[in-house]
Amino acid sequence: MNYVKFLIWILCATLVFQSCDKDETLVEAFGAQSASNGGNNNQGSHGGDNHGNHGGNNNGNQNQDVEDLTIEILHNWTTHMLSLEQYTTGMRPNASARALAYINLAVYETAVPGMRRLNSTTRDFDDLSIRRDQVPNQINFELAINATYASVLDHFFINLPQDKRASIADFESTQLSAFGGGVSSNIIEASVQWGRYVADQIIAFSETDEEAERQILNPQPNSYVPPTGAGFWTFSADPERALFPYWESVRTFVISPYETTTVAPKTYSSEEGSPYYDEMLEAYNENNAAKTNDPEQLWIAEFWSDDVENLMISPPARQFSIANQMIQQFDLNLEEALGMYVKLGFSLNDAAVATWKYKYEYMVMRPSNYIREFIDPDFQTNLYRLVYWPNPSFPGYPSGHSCFASAAAGIFIDYFGNDTQFIDRTHEGRTEFQGAPRAWNTMREMAAENAYSRIPLGVHIRMDCTEGLRLGYEISDAVNEYDLKRDHL
Repeated sequence: MNYVKFLIWILCATLVFQSCDKDETLVEAFGAQSASNGGNNNQGSHGGDNHGNHGGNNNGNQNQDVEDLTIEILHNWTTHMLSLEQYTTGMRPNASARALAYINLAVYETAVPGMRRLNSTTRDFDDLSIRRDQVPNQINFELAINATYASVLDHFFINLPQDKRASIADFESTQLSAFGGGVSSNIIEASVQWGRYVADQIIAFSETDEEAERQILNPQPNSYVPPTGAGFWTFSADPERALFPYWESVRTFVISPYETTTVAPKTYSSEEGSPYYDEMLEAYNENNAAKTNDPEQLWIAEFWSDDVENLMISPPARQFSIANQMIQQFDLNLEEALGMYVKLGFSLNDAAVATWKYKYEYMVMRPSNYIREFIDPDFQTNLYRLVYWPNPSFPGYPSGHSCFASAAAGIFIDYFGNDTQFIDRTHEGRTEFQGAPRAWNTMREMAAENAYSRIPLGVHIRMDCTEGLRLGYEISDAVNEYDLKRDHL
């Protein structure tokens, strides 16, 4: 905090003779507004000083609203966040999905006092307290968001190398200089304090989910012994031990895993010609074809992999990379983008919880184990080139990649429509794997390609991907029904 105050002092000393045009972008928040309207706030507040509507900017004041701001600060921080996320070892995909949900919830709640159209989520979470009497009279929301990001990334991105962690504070300083020109020192300090206050409240809220906190520190617990049975998933060495086997007990934001539906997998069989055998044979053939004579399928497999720590971002983070590109393509304002981001985080978090419940309920084995026993003892997945262990360390059904793909696509469809041309440039310029941009004409087409990319990669069979897609859309449908809009609209 002393470091930030020093930066504020330097910035203000440098800019003392410059115009204060940016002050016009400041928004009077709840405290000043409630005085001007007699303290009445009937926009759906629940819980007095601790919950609900922060008051927004809805009583006619002439200062700029969050919806009038560009997404530059959000785009900058999301880009930096993704550059760090690939180095957060031991988190993917479950803890990564959870971290992204809380990070974007914090940023959203930081901006709520300046939102005309969207409301706080605090009314829905008993353990989340953001006091309205802590809202400053004036906030520069870009600076507040800047402070929030720095705090929550430092907290939720565990196991970052020290140089990567240090870049969070450096980036915060860079953005403070970029967005703080012409803003008074009092408003800068109040905005930074507000951003840090909201970040602290979201962090405290996350820590009330004791089950998640415990599992993140021990993602492959020795206490879990997988059940045995014909066709059941198992592991062959400690590095392949079950990853997050108890994740179904982690907090969800909109839909619990017990509110979702499931379709049972095909019956296990080692008999040639059986439906189960045929799915394994398809995975074997597609994997080998991609490796030898189908470069398009190998490109698809590697383009969507996102399996390898320190090389690629995680599957949930990939969806934020896509979202970051979409908000630019469709020119969203800051309020619209923040609303989409918080819903995307909720959807991905809840998808991870539901998927992992069913993974450890059905215990479906991975293709490589089956193929080596019944089809080809020398089989290797196309993932093996990139990672020592040929299989992700958890059961196959339903596919997590597939569920994340549709849990995100459902949110994108709700915001942009399905018939949306899009080019994903997430891995553009990468040479370690095939990451050249790919294009689609619809959101569902993109999600389906993501899901079924797991077959030529060699790590899933078709039924895993089909059920993952179905489940993800069920979750995104529930999240799309979650209403962020203010009551007066």
